[in-house]
Amino acid sequence: MLLESLVFMWPETAVAIAFILLLAVVGRWLVQVAIRRMVRMTTDRARQHLEKLGRPGQILASATGMQSERQAQRAATMGSVVGSAATFVIATIALLTVLSHVGIDLAPVLASAGVGGVALAFGAQSLVKDVLSGIFLTVEDQYGVGDVITVNEVTGTVEHVGLRVTSVRDANGMLWYLRNGEITKVGNVSQGWSIATVDLPIHPAEDAGRAIELLERVATDFAADEDHAADLIDPPEVLGVETITGTAMTLRMTAKCLANQQWGVQRELRERAKHALDAAGVRGAVSGWGSGSTTA
Repeated sequence: MLLESLVFMWPETAVAIAFILLLAVVGRWLVQVAIRRMVRMTTDRARQHLEKLGRPGQILASATGMQSERQAQRAATMGSVVGSAATFVIATIALLTVLSHVGIDLAPVLASAGVGGVALAFGAQSLVKDVLSGIFLTVEDQYGVGDVITVNEVTGTVEHVGLRVTSVRDANGMLWYLRNGEITKVGNVSQGWSIATVDLPIHPAEDAGRAIELLERVATDFAADEDHAADLIDPPEVLGVETITGTAMTLRMTAKCLANQQWGVQRELRERAKHALDAAGVRGAVSGWGSGSTTA
């Protein structure tokens, strides 16, 4: 009935309204197409760059999730957030334009909306801050579910990422709820690659060169083991003597490996190094488990 009345009484107004609605629909469709294309181009460009690097690029692509479901979900989330914001803006502009053509005075409406907006802004500052931070955390992929992060002095595994709250479970099983607006810095050990570090304290009177040679053999054998080579980006390295005290001389080994694989690599390297040093008769630290045993 309203549309028929508009056509009968105000044909020019009805045509103008129809034209405005058509522009809004077409504009929203164009924006959605542009957003999808931009997200797809960004993802393809990053993947092509990594593919040009050969095997290291493929390893990093797998480690960072460039070819995983997480990457697709992040791209979809980013497109959804931007698309929803664009739809809201276009719909608001179209509605206000239609109301002005119908003859409704928008001044009181805009004034009321302004006052209400100010009141809402004062009452929901923390909520708005949390939501905006959550959007940026998601779009920038600072962390995702399953990542091991350190945030606000809490270290644990991310179990849920929402627009307002992030849930992190620490090593003791405690679940922490962190408001996104209060997160100022994040340390993520699950993106790209990680470093496995193994420190081996031995008796300070032992021959460091001989012990280093033994560890280098362990590193070579470990890199040649097919069961563990898939977790490595670079072969393990023996950096040498890290510290010397009156009770111990600490030798350090490191290995660049895939994200979240550093703990398994550390345990295996530590076990193999201990067996090699024990078999060669290298004494452990004075405060260790006794003569002939190497603590690590």
